[in-house]
Amino acid sequence: MAFVEYKVPLYADRPQVRGDIMSKTLADIKAEVWAHFQPGQCVYLGTAEGDQPRVRPVTLLNLEEKFWLATSPRSAKARQILRNPNVEFCYPLAADCGNGYIRVSGIATLVRDADVIDRIGNQVPFLTEYWTGTQDPDFCLIRITRVEIEYLEPGSPAPHTFIA
Repeated sequence: MAFVEYKVPLYADRPQVRGDIMSKTLADIKAEVWAHFQPGQCVYLGTAEGDQPRVRPVTLLNLEEKFWLATSPRSAKARQILRNPNVEFCYPLAADCGNGYIRVSGIATLVRDADVIDRIGNQVPFLTEYWTGTQDPDFCLIRITRVEIEYLEPGSPAPHTFIA
């Protein structure tokens, strides 16, 4: 996957707590970002319902180096994604507000391929808590294709942004 980094200006009046952030290579930044993701973590997902943004905590799945959500096709988020596939999620990296995060903007699609649903769905750790299995009519997978990632390293004065 190719990434292009936008240069973020550094401000002379801001202390650089963890060194010069511009000295890291894009490969270093990418590796650092991916190291934060586990197979499952709580993130805050934003969708749109008409002109009203909707944000809720969800379990984001990082499987096969792709982002997935497991939900019901009748859920509000699934219905909103069908109407407007543009989504964004934020993964806070620190307990104190604004001191580190990963923000991903992307396109969400409901997965229709039965083989993919079985392969990925069977890796969902909470599958049997909510559904009878991957063939349950109330189970669906949503894949988020990464478009843009913004990473604010904890303690850093400015984020890195790159396009996937």
